[in-house]
Amino acid sequence: MGVTRPRRDEGARVRLREVAGRVQPLTLAQERLLPVAEPLRELLPGGGLRRGTVVSVEGTGATGATSLAFTLAAAATETGEWAAAVALSDTLGMEAASEVGVALERFPVVRHVPPDRWATVVAALLDGITLVVAEVPRRVRAGDVRRLTARARERDAVLVALPPPGATWAGDAALRITSEGGTWTGATHDGGPVTGRALRVRVGGRGEAARHRVGALARTG
Repeated sequence: MGVTRPRRDEGARVRLREVAGRVQPLTLAQERLLPVAEPLRELLPGGGLRRGTVVSVEGTGATGATSLAFTLAAAATETGEWAAAVALSDTLGMEAASEVGVALERFPVVRHVPPDRWATVVAALLDGITLVVAEVPRRVRAGDVRRLTARARERDAVLVALPPPGATWAGDAALRITSEGGTWTGATHDGGPVTGRALRVRVGGRGEAARHRVGALARTG
């Protein structure tokens, strides 16, 4: 009985290329996506953060924007990746980062960065770290914003920009996540303990994220 050999005619090669063309974009898209935990996953296009992009996390006052940024950092460290933070002062606390799941052994923080050195420090971290949470000074040069956006894209990293309360990231952002505050849970009129907080989160952006999505992000502890 003869052995059936793979077809090598031009028609077979064309079909093989078509199949490869359909599979490769899906594989590359999955590799470029940094997954995040529920319930935030349901609000993000594709269920995660696209590598090579800028994500702006915004809010006004004590609305939970910093906790939300830490949640994104946790998504990186939970998969074995490294994340980092650039703090203008002492506002980014490690206890708060740990509470939302950030693996502190893979989360260095550079503190008290002068505004005139801010872009240089952020760029250096993007060169070797998957996700960088960066508090943004009130005055940032447009050229620095463009260069950092390009650096994140070139290094396949994610820059999580954390503007001052009430401000927005001045550059291009694939995602704009706004923390709109929330309600505390567990507190009672007779002085019972607070057990958690439900943050109201709004997600917008460009491309797949152009349609705004709103949801709640529960935090316990």
